[in-house]
This record gives sequence, structure tokens and C-alpha cells, in this order.
Amino acid sequence: MKKKVAILATNGFEEIELTSPKKALEDAGATVHIISPSGESITAWNDGNWSETYKVDHAVSDVSASDYNSLMLPGGVLNPDQLRQDDASIGFIKDFFKQHKPVSAICHGIQP
Repeated sequence: MKKKVAILATNGFEEIELTSPKKALEDAGATVHIISPSGESITAWNDGNWSETYKVDHAVSDVSASDYNSLMLPGGVLNPDQLRQDDASIGFIKDFFKQHKPVSAICHGIQP
């Protein structure tokens, strides 16, 4: 059975902290979805500047932890501060813990 991984992020995520794990997970055969509070595209932060914009697969309000096998939280300059102020994102994260599913966080991603 193919595993499904959610990556929860918003504007200001550290680019390599999303793109490298996403590629590694996909190379290992996982289905990976980028989830954001709004469901709209998100812009990365790289080397002290805004970088590429990435397509989001779903808004956090349209998915649940039961849809996924695990959750990954990339860090970044602005990303964690925005996520920890978003009730739907916090609820999504808490549900992974309630369901005893793996949650990984990189660098500042641990802050929400």
C-alpha cells in the first residue's frame, strides 16, 4: 500500500526543507501533498530572499489526519509563526498525535 504524507506549510517556508524531503519521499514511493491554511500557492524563502512559488494540493480545512500516514513540518523564517496562529493548522497537527501517527519537523518547523 502506498503511503500518503502531508507537508503542512505556508508562505516563508525554507525552500530546501520542503523540496528535498518531498523529493526523497516521492522517490521512496510515497504520495506527498502540500497542505496550507488557505489552499492557495505558497512562496518559499531561500538565502534571505523570497524564492519560488509552489502549488498547494489542499487547504488544511479540506483534509484530515486520517487521510494521511504521516505529517512533515518544514521550518522557515515566517512559516512557523503563521502556522501556530492558525487554529485549523494546529488542530490538524494535534490530530496526528491523537492518532499516534508520525510527525516530523525540520528546524523551526517544531514551533507550531
